[in-house]
Amino acid sequence: MAARPNLLVSPFSRAEYANAIYQQVYRRRINEIDAKRAWENFESDCRSGLMQRAVFPEAAWNRTVDLAHRFTPVLGVRTLDSLHVACALELRAEKFWTFDERQTRLAEMVGLDTTA
Repeated sequence: MAARPNLLVSPFSRAEYANAIYQQVYRRRINEIDAKRAWENFESDCRSGLMQRAVFPEAAWNRTVDLAHRFTPVLGVRTLDSLHVACALELRAEKFWTFDERQTRLAEMVGLDTTA
């Protein structure tokens, strides 16, 4: 990640990351100490400039609706999947990273680069 210093983190991405970490605690894959450490590392990366906080793009809401019309019947994506992709599009992200298969398929269908 250090090789790509322009990693954008919207308020939505930040919330998604927090939820993903603590979902792992719920699923007993990590403990709360490890979750807290992961969150602190994330926040440290944001403060250091490795990840740059981005303003939530207001136009992402309309883009999410458009994605729902076009792709939910085909891919079965959820609203939050569409919103995540819409934010990336509105922020003109060069890459789209996710561990979610539906988000990856949607991102690829709208032309986002999902390669590592």
